[in-house]
Amino acid sequence: MDSVDLEVLKSAVQWTRAGFFVTLGTVVRTWGSAPRPVGSMLAIREDGHLVGSVSGGCVEDDLIARLRDGDWPQDRPQLTSYGVTAEEAHRFGLPCGGTLQLVLEPVRDASRIPELLDAISRFRLVVRELDMTSGAVRIAPGHHTPPLEFDGVRLITSHGPRHRLVVIGAGQLSKYVASMACALDYHVIVCDPRSEYADEWHVAGTELSREMPDDLIVQRQLDSHSAVLTLTHDPKLDDMALLEALKSPAFYIGAIGSRVNNARRRERLSLFDLSSAEIERLHGPVGMHLGARTPAEIAVAILAEMTAIKNGIAVKQTFAVRATDEPIVDNASVCRDML
Repeated sequence: MDSVDLEVLKSAVQWTRAGFFVTLGTVVRTWGSAPRPVGSMLAIREDGHLVGSVSGGCVEDDLIARLRDGDWPQDRPQLTSYGVTAEEAHRFGLPCGGTLQLVLEPVRDASRIPELLDAISRFRLVVRELDMTSGAVRIAPGHHTPPLEFDGVRLITSHGPRHRLVVIGAGQLSKYVASMACALDYHVIVCDPRSEYADEWHVAGTELSREMPDDLIVQRQLDSHSAVLTLTHDPKLDDMALLEALKSPAFYIGAIGSRVNNARRRERLSLFDLSSAEIERLHGPVGMHLGARTPAEIAVAILAEMTAIKNGIAVKQTFAVRATDEPIVDNASVCRDML
């Protein structure tokens, strides 16, 4: 789940343990141009403090006013709607025609949020089922289902990393990529058998592997919710990972390096048991056209391309190469020449 929702759940636990009455709000339905998508969450404390967001701010203000006026669920979840009429939409700052429904859930021991957070910390994908009638909660092993299902009686939400990213190499660029990917709901696995790099890896929320890259790729059994980035500049490591990753159903496989180096990489890969179609799946040079220069900007360019492809958006870059083999840019990413 994304870092904002994780912060919401952590705050709910911390505030409850501190003795505050806390309510979770979850967007369960939207119509028209709602400002926040289904699944958006907030935690609101009895004194009006809140974390997270379900709108541009006006709905949050109304929730605080209702809480202070005592118009609030105390024991069981409650469904509430905003923007049903044009007057309400205007009042709550919703776009024309925008309507949203929220489930307001009082946080209790039976909410099992600490258990949920423990599962997330172990990189497990789980589902949480809330019974709207009783407030009872069930937590079970999850799968790549829609992030939220609601039938008026049960609210089922999916939690944990919904995508996996395997990063080969524990260098500086990898640290920026890993940090940003964690915020984007990825379970990040960084693989580097080189002790001089692995010993210096300290990015919170990531998993470090010292295995050989090809062994790791095979063991993790990549699926269509997985991505692979090779960022070492060392063909002995990057190519080993690519030989296995390109055979997998991973939705994105990218390799660092200039266009010339990536052309040579493709020639090397063609000598092994990879088809031309499998080699064509490789995104290299990696990253979108953002004019990136610094490691942080390059990480943004990489994750922008990954996000576009994950969301089904076509990404097309065209390149030209001088006779001297020095790459020039033609509607392409300046940052790719740096990678």
